[in-house]
Amino acid sequence: MINPTDQPSPMNPTSSKADLTASSRVSASEPTAASAEFTRQLAATAQPGLTAPARPANTALVLGIVGVIILSIVALAVAGYLVLGLGGDAVALGGLMAFIPLAIVFFGVRWIDRWEPEPRLAVVFAFLWGAAVAVVIALVVGGGVDPVIMLVSQGNSFIYQFVGAAIQAPLVEESAKGLGLLVIFFAARKYFDGPVDGIVYAAWVAGGFAFTENILYFGSQLLDAGTAFSPDVAFIFFVRGVMSPFAHVMFTMFTGIALGFAARRGLGAMGVMGLFLLGLIPAMLLHALWNGALFFVNDFFGYYAIVQFPLFVLAIVLVKFLRKQESKLTFDRLNEYASVGWFSHDEIPALATGQGRRQAMAWARRNGNGAAMKRYIRDATTLAFTRQRIITGRGGIGATADEAAILSAIVESRRSLVEAGRPASQA
Repeated sequence: MINPTDQPSPMNPTSSKADLTASSRVSASEPTAASAEFTRQLAATAQPGLTAPARPANTALVLGIVGVIILSIVALAVAGYLVLGLGGDAVALGGLMAFIPLAIVFFGVRWIDRWEPEPRLAVVFAFLWGAAVAVVIALVVGGGVDPVIMLVSQGNSFIYQFVGAAIQAPLVEESAKGLGLLVIFFAARKYFDGPVDGIVYAAWVAGGFAFTENILYFGSQLLDAGTAFSPDVAFIFFVRGVMSPFAHVMFTMFTGIALGFAARRGLGAMGVMGLFLLGLIPAMLLHALWNGALFFVNDFFGYYAIVQFPLFVLAIVLVKFLRKQESKLTFDRLNEYASVGWFSHDEIPALATGQGRRQAMAWARRNGNGAAMKRYIRDATTLAFTRQRIITGRGGIGATADEAAILSAIVESRRSLVEAGRPASQA
């Protein structure tokens, strides 16, 4: 449990806010000191325009907003394409049906992303990429190679459908989704810290793609059946919306994991591209297995129980393992800060373990300072991952400057936590 009296050690020269910036500088000899008379004159004639703190650069934020706006326009174009092809009623009803598996994915991703949540702007970008750009790429490339597949199949409908579903779709769709992950990796690299982050972004890209694809499938089936109460409509909804909402997520997560390891190791562009291509291989193979097996399996539900469900369970086990690694990383990095006075060693379990966090939050809520505790845990976690970027050689993406700002936030979070927990008679 956090002890509100545990403050940063005054013996540590970096434990005051005034020294935060100094602690992040490259070691160098100090310049010659100004005379005392000049210093007095300087203080007396300070100009507000020169002494106001500099505003942080918002370039990344602006680019993110612009990117989301562009992707939103593409998404509107995709929606218009669906309406032209299926009609407004089929798209509207298909969209409502597609929201159900999307909601299942949403809550699943929330569980995965609970430890160190990703920025909302990056998450929205990921979803829109999958729902719009990846769909456009799949449609354009699919339309371009379709004549080739027809030529290869020589009029054999089985070969034509198999090649399209088990070869073309995995290659094109996983590449399109993976490209979005690559864009996020390079555009928001400071928020791409490891494999779990890769899974989160992959899940949002894949969830967006599956959402649009489900609208297409559900809408087409509604048009063929002529009614929403057709057994065929119910069957395709059950298979795609209930039994396999995480199918695309399971495929694309391998690409995200590969990029996450590239981020964790601080690789250069060539190394990143190498792991990216390596991650695409299992993504494509699993996608091909999922689609291709349906052409040879007579008992779909038996196949699902024997093959697909165990794969889903293995994916959950992998995610839990990677989340445990995140917890260990947080624990190790925060202990380093505790060793120089920023935290008490006794409070690290409350900040860096799942059980400890639950106990700390329960205690905080009972004492009416849940918001302050949540902010303190969030800042401490961000600090740990920022430290990880520094020690893995990724300080060049703003980690050193971020560390100083986050340490300032830690001081404020702790102060808020102490003040929130102080009895009114002592306030």
